[in-house]
Amino acid sequence: MSEQTIALVTGANKGIGYEIAAGLGALGMSVGVGARDPQRGEEAAEKLRANGVDAFFVPLDVTDDESVASAAALLDERFGRLDVLVNNAGIAGPWPTPPSAATPEGLREVLETNVIGVVRVTNAVLPLLGRSARPRIVNQSSHLSSLTLQTSATGDYSHVDGMYTPSKTFLNAITVQYAKELTGMKVNGACPGYVATEFNDFQGRETPANGARIAVELATLPDDGPTGGLFDSNGTVPW
Repeated sequence: MSEQTIALVTGANKGIGYEIAAGLGALGMSVGVGARDPQRGEEAAEKLRANGVDAFFVPLDVTDDESVASAAALLDERFGRLDVLVNNAGIAGPWPTPPSAATPEGLREVLETNVIGVVRVTNAVLPLLGRSARPRIVNQSSHLSSLTLQTSATGDYSHVDGMYTPSKTFLNAITVQYAKELTGMKVNGACPGYVATEFNDFQGRETPANGARIAVELATLPDDGPTGGLFDSNGTVPW
């Protein structure tokens, strides 16, 4: 593409989302820093610009219809299209919560961000992605989403959780369905690994920059790249 690539990363004011924005920006993209907190979003965009990234703040609460519609309108007015969408925003909820202790209210809250928010944002910007020559959608998933790993592995994947973990499994299913429908786009799930961020009280082993690499890779897939898959830095992750 001769034009600059336009990207939007949700939940990009910190952690892995910020590093995804930085990684895309380092490749020359103009990156929208989606964040629900205006101050943190502006500060993140300013920090990225100071590091040479063409970044701009996009007020965006993925749980709010009006906020998402406004974000899509901003991108439409400013660029008229969108080339890359990274649905990174997510919440853990009470962690871990066994299914027997999960409440309908708690589960709804987690799903509202981790699944419904992805659908809300994706559908709002689909017309913009449709104007791109090489549209890419990346949904931030997790190794915890894998039913294969949950039922066969020990260690990081062996604990019991009834809210965050199944929300990411649900997200995988949505990702596959989008890939089946949107045959002209690349739609994939990314597993960043066990990354040390505020999300897990900085208990992870990987840095946010390392965790961001697979999302950046999937956001820049060649035309013959995969779609409808789940990937980490080592390749395909089993369902």
